[in-house]
Amino acid sequence: MRPGSSLPAAADLINRTMRSGAPFLLLFLLFLLAESTATPAGNDTGREFVVVFPENIASYHPAGPQNKVWITALYDGTRVTLNLPSGSQNPEARLMQAGQTHSFDVNIELKEFKNLNESFSLSDQTLHITSDKRIVVQAFSSRSRSMQTALVIPADQLGKKYFIPPVPPVYEAAGLSARERSPFRLLIVNAGEENTVTVAGEAVRKQVKLRPKQAAQIWLQEAEALRVVEAAKPVAVLFGHPCALKLQCTCGLLYAVLQPAKAERLKFPIPPGLATGAEDNTVVLLSEMGSSRVEAFKPDSAVVETSGTAVLHRPGLLLTLIPQTDFASCYVVTKVSEQVNRAMIVVHKDSKDGIHVGSNPLESEAWQEMKKTEYVSTVLTVSSETTVIWHASSRMGVYFMGEKNGTLFGNPAPIISPNPDYRGCALIPEVVNIPEDAGSWPKSITTCSGNLKMVRFPNKFLHKQVCNFLSQAANSSPQEVWISLRRSSASGEWYWLDDAPVNYTGWEQGEPGGVEEGQCAVMSLTRNKGCGWRDEDCCKAIRPLCYRQSELLELQ
Repeated sequence: MRPGSSLPAAADLINRTMRSGAPFLLLFLLFLLAESTATPAGNDTGREFVVVFPENIASYHPAGPQNKVWITALYDGTRVTLNLPSGSQNPEARLMQAGQTHSFDVNIELKEFKNLNESFSLSDQTLHITSDKRIVVQAFSSRSRSMQTALVIPADQLGKKYFIPPVPPVYEAAGLSARERSPFRLLIVNAGEENTVTVAGEAVRKQVKLRPKQAAQIWLQEAEALRVVEAAKPVAVLFGHPCALKLQCTCGLLYAVLQPAKAERLKFPIPPGLATGAEDNTVVLLSEMGSSRVEAFKPDSAVVETSGTAVLHRPGLLLTLIPQTDFASCYVVTKVSEQVNRAMIVVHKDSKDGIHVGSNPLESEAWQEMKKTEYVSTVLTVSSETTVIWHASSRMGVYFMGEKNGTLFGNPAPIISPNPDYRGCALIPEVVNIPEDAGSWPKSITTCSGNLKMVRFPNKFLHKQVCNFLSQAANSSPQEVWISLRRSSASGEWYWLDDAPVNYTGWEQGEPGGVEEGQCAVMSLTRNKGCGWRDEDCCKAIRPLCYRQSELLELQ
C-alpha cells in the first residue's frame, strides 16, 4: 500500500468481521472507509510536507543548482504557505485554484559532510509546506546537464521503518568512479516531534536524535552493510548520490524517495520502456528484512518480487518502483519546461479501455506486452503543464519520465485517488452505506440521513461501480436493499424518488412482475444475481442502500 495507508489493517478487520457473521459492523466499517475525507488512504495528497534538497554537485559545474517545488492544488481557494529555515526569507504564501500547478524557487541544499568518519551530519536546511486544503508536492533539482525530480510524501503518510537498497554498480569512465567522490548516502527527514532514528546492519547500529523538521545524512560504506532504518516516529528516507557517474563521462545528482517497509511480499511490474537504450546497464535494487540484492533487468520477465524496497537503476536514474497493490485510478503529471516529458502507463491487459487524459479518452496507443505478467504498458507524450490521467473502471500504475541530454529522470506520478470512478478523478470518494435499521420503503427515505440519499442509478456505469464496491460484503447479510425506484399507483410507470427520468434499469430476468407483486424496487447483493433488481411489497422491512456521490477534481 502507499505510505501510511490504513487499508491493509482495515481489510483484515473486514475479513475477520465477515467470518464472525457480524454484517452490521462490517457495513459500518465500509462506511467509515469511504466517509473519511482527511487524507484518504492510498494517495499522495496532504496538508503538510517537509522537503529536503540533497547536495547536487553535477560535474562540479560552477553555477549552483536550481531547486524548486511544484505544488498542485486540488480545490479552489487553496492557501499554501512555504516556511524556509530560520534565518532565511520570510514565509511565502499563495492562493491557488483547483488543477493549478505553481513552481516555487527554493534556495536551500544539504551540503557535503565535513568528516567522513562521523556517523551522521545534521542540518536544519529543510522546507516546511502547509496548506489549508489537500495538495500535491513534487521536488525538482537541476544543475548543468543533471536533472532530478521526486514525489514528496505527505507528513501524515510517512513510515517508521525502511529497508536500505544495495548500492548499485559503478560505471567506470576515464579512470574515475562514483566511489572516488564519496559513497552513496541516506537522507533521513524528521517531519514531526523530536525523534530517535536507528540505522543498522548485521553488526553495526548507529543512532541519532532529530529535532522537528531536521534532516540527517549518513554514508553507506560497504563494510558496514547497513540494511534498515527504524524510527520512533515517522520519517522520510532518501537514497542517492550527489554526483553519480553517467556513461558519458559526466556525473549528476541521483536519488530516490524510499517507500516504507511492507509486511507482505509484493510484485513490482517493470515497464520495458524504463530500460530502453540502457538494457545492459539497467538493474533492480531489492531489499527486505535481513537481505539485499541486485538483479539485472530481464526483458523476458518484467516483474520482481520483494517484501521491501524495489528501485530501478540505470545511468542517471534511480526510480522507486510501484507494486501492483499500489496501483490507483487517478494521477497528476507535471511537465518540466524545455525537456522531453512522458507518462508511462502500466495497466492490466483487459483494462486498456477506460483510460482518460484530462477530459478526453486515451486514443489508440501502441501497447507493449510485459512478459510473465498480466500487464501491458505504453508511453504518452505530455504537453500540458499539468496533466491528469485517470481510469474510469480499473487501477493502473503511472510514472512521470523526463529526458535531458539523453539521460532519463523521473518519479512515480502522484496519486490523486486510488479508487476508480466512471465520472472522473475522485477527490473525495463516493459513500455507500447500508444502515442497520430495516423498514418499509417510505420509512427508509428518512433512514438515509444527512447528505446521504437512497441510491438512484442514472446509468449502467454507476450500477456496476456500486455493485463492485458492495461485492466485498456479498457473503454476509443483508441479501437485498431498497433503492429509490417505485411504481406509480396511478399509471403503473416506474419513477425515481427525485422524479429523475428512468433511462436505465437493471431488472433481473422476468422482473418486474405485475402491479400486484410489488410497487417498490429492491436490489440483490448476492454474487450470483449481480446486483439485479426486482419488485417487492413496499411495506416489507428491508434496509436501504444510502449513497453520496464522489467529489471530483475539475479537469482543465
